[in-house]
Amino acid sequence: MKFVIAIGGNAVNRPGEKPTAENMMKNLKETMEYLIDIIKDHSVVITHGNGPQVGNLLLQQEAARDIVPPFPIDVNDAQTQGSLGYMICQTLYNSLIEKNVKKEIAAVVTQIVVDPEDPAFQNPTKPIGPFYSEEEAKRIMEEKKWAMVEDAGRGWRRVVPSPIPVDIIEKDVIRFLVDNGFIVIAAGGGGIPVIRLKDGTLKGVEAVIDKDRASSLLARELDADMFIILTGVEKVYLNFNKSDQIPLDKLTVGDAERYLKEGHFPPGSMGPKIESAIDFVKKTGKQCLITDMRKLKQALEGKTGTRIVPEV
Repeated sequence: MKFVIAIGGNAVNRPGEKPTAENMMKNLKETMEYLIDIIKDHSVVITHGNGPQVGNLLLQQEAARDIVPPFPIDVNDAQTQGSLGYMICQTLYNSLIEKNVKKEIAAVVTQIVVDPEDPAFQNPTKPIGPFYSEEEAKRIMEEKKWAMVEDAGRGWRRVVPSPIPVDIIEKDVIRFLVDNGFIVIAAGGGGIPVIRLKDGTLKGVEAVIDKDRASSLLARELDADMFIILTGVEKVYLNFNKSDQIPLDKLTVGDAERYLKEGHFPPGSMGPKIESAIDFVKKTGKQCLITDMRKLKQALEGKTGTRIVPEV
C-alpha cells in the first residue's frame, strides 16, 4: 500500500523545549521509531511542518539584518526543507539499519504552485517571525510595505498570505521515486510557494502554505491508498478540551463538513486538518486517518484514531 504521512510539529520540537539541533534529532529519532513498522512493509512519503524552524530563522536574520541581508520567505522555506529533510533522512536511515531493513531514502526540495489571484493575497492572516513594538511595526510597515497586526498583547507581528496549493512542480519526480521503492520526504512546511508566470517560468512568493493542505494535494497526486495526519491528539473531538468533549472514531465527509461549519474545528488547530482530510476523501473515495504518532500502530489496526470516510 501507498501512504502519505504528514508529521506534526511535535515530531521535531516538543513544547517548552529549546529548539536545538540535538533536541530536534532526538525527537525525530523517536518519531521514526513509531513510523518504522509501516515504512518496512509499505510505500511511504513523509511530509512535515517547518513553522517553528522558519520562525527561528527569521529571528536570527532579524538580529543580524545590519550585517547580512535577510532572505525572503520562499528561500527560508527552502533552507528549512533542506535541513529538516536531512535530519529526517538520517534518523530514518539509522532506524532502518537498527531494524536490518534495506530501503533507499530521498528528500526532495518541493515547490508548490499557488494562484496569484487567490483571495488570501488580499487578506494575509498567517503570523510569522519576531514580535515588534507598535513603533517598530509602524516603521517597518512604512519601509517594507509589510502587513502587520497586534498579536494577543504580545506585540506586533508580520502576517503573510496562506493560499491554497494547486500544483506540485516535483510531483513526477516524487512519483518516480516512490514507484521505484524509495521512501520520500517531500512538501516540507507546505512546500515552497511559487507562482507560474505567463511565460511558464516560476517565481517564489511571500506566503505560507498550510502543511496539511499541501500533503492532501500530494496524496491525491500520488494516488495514495490512505492519507495519514499525525498530530498531538489520539482522536478528533467535538467540544475539544471541554467537560463534554466527545471523541470521534469515524466521521463521514458529510458529518465532518457539518461539524466544521458548526465551529468544532478551529482554523488555528484542527480546522485545516479536517479540511485537508475532506478534500482527500471526497476526491479519491479513500480514507484519511488522524491520530497521535504514538498511537499510529493501534490506529492502523482500527483500535483508535479518527477515520474520515466517504459517504455510504
